[in-house]
Amino acid sequence: MNLYPAIDLMDGKAVRLRQGKRDDVTVYGDPLDMAKQWRDLGAKWLHVVDLDAAFDGSTKALALLEKLVSVFGGPIELGGGLRTVEDIRIRMESGIRMCIIGSAACDHPEVVGEACAAWPKRIVVGIDAKNGMAAVHGWVKTTGLRAVDLALNMKKLGVERIIYTDVAKDGMMQGPNLQEVRTMVRETGMQITGSGGVSCLEDVLHLQQAGCEGAILGRALYEGALDLAEALEKTGGKP
Repeated sequence: MNLYPAIDLMDGKAVRLRQGKRDDVTVYGDPLDMAKQWRDLGAKWLHVVDLDAAFDGSTKALALLEKLVSVFGGPIELGGGLRTVEDIRIRMESGIRMCIIGSAACDHPEVVGEACAAWPKRIVVGIDAKNGMAAVHGWVKTTGLRAVDLALNMKKLGVERIIYTDVAKDGMMQGPNLQEVRTMVRETGMQITGSGGVSCLEDVLHLQQAGCEGAILGRALYEGALDLAEALEKTGGKP
């Protein structure tokens, strides 16, 4: 199982938002220090979200992203504000290994198709869901499309992996929505990464048992409720 320590970037700092709300933010410090910490504990991957780009399309984090790539020394996946093929190209040229397309997958699926053709196996789609339905644009709008059906549409375009986030669980440390995760795994046959609500080692193991290829680890790591080295060992992800 892959474990992805998460670093959310805002104004050059590592932060966490509760349920994606810009005004409900906790600042954790220097993202470069966080990257070093997770690397030293054995993380193979880093999951980064550029919140400035997500909220207003800013590219001011590019220099910081290049530093993160250098400091971490391993593959980094990036989400946040990737709405066009050009947005993705810029990040790929900064050294990012995988780019995560979110709301644009619903609004402009042709971008996903073009990106998959240009960077095979390097495009991931992030699907946020509320009551099993896909939610977009910072979770403000719930579509009339089942999250599973959106995933299957992405599969046809060449996407192999989905990061699945339950809106109600994100940042709340109340455990992931295992029922919906199992549905995604079973009905899509894709690689599913569980995200949102992971609060402890037991939650990680439950996601593994549900068939997830990996889990995004956020607030639980930063607040000491989850030990990364232990989680890597228990899930077989330790180098």
